Amino acid sequence: DDTHDGSTGHAEAVRVLFDPKVLALADLLDKWFFRMHDPTTLNRQGNDVGSQYRSAIFFTSEAQRVAAEAAKVRAGQSGLWKRPIVTEIKAAGPFTPAHAAHQDYLQKNAGGYTCHYLR
Repeated sequence: DDTHDGSTGHAEAVRVLFDPKVLALADLLDKWFFRMHDPTTLNRQGNDVGSQYRSAIFFTSEAQRVAAEAAKVRAGQSGLWKRPIVTEIKAAGPFTPAHAAHQDYLQKNAGGYTCHYLR
């Protein structure tokens, strides 16, 4: 199935594997996730529009869900964003890697996206 056409209900996502003893989930969310994309645009990132481009956190444990909910509140109170945070938080389902052409996209397309930068 092709996620990019928006007909599957899936989201284009990055699977992040990390050691919580080295990097706390709260830091990953506060310092990176909520600053590297716009969590206020419903079903959109930059010029890409559709539900597959929604802001979402997919958790794999109850502790991750709680941390994600708290980080969303902190992001909303940070003053960084002028509109409400619309990030969806839900249980992770199966992860399917994108087609090869989409892997390492920004390395392959140096002009790539301008909507993902540290704010």
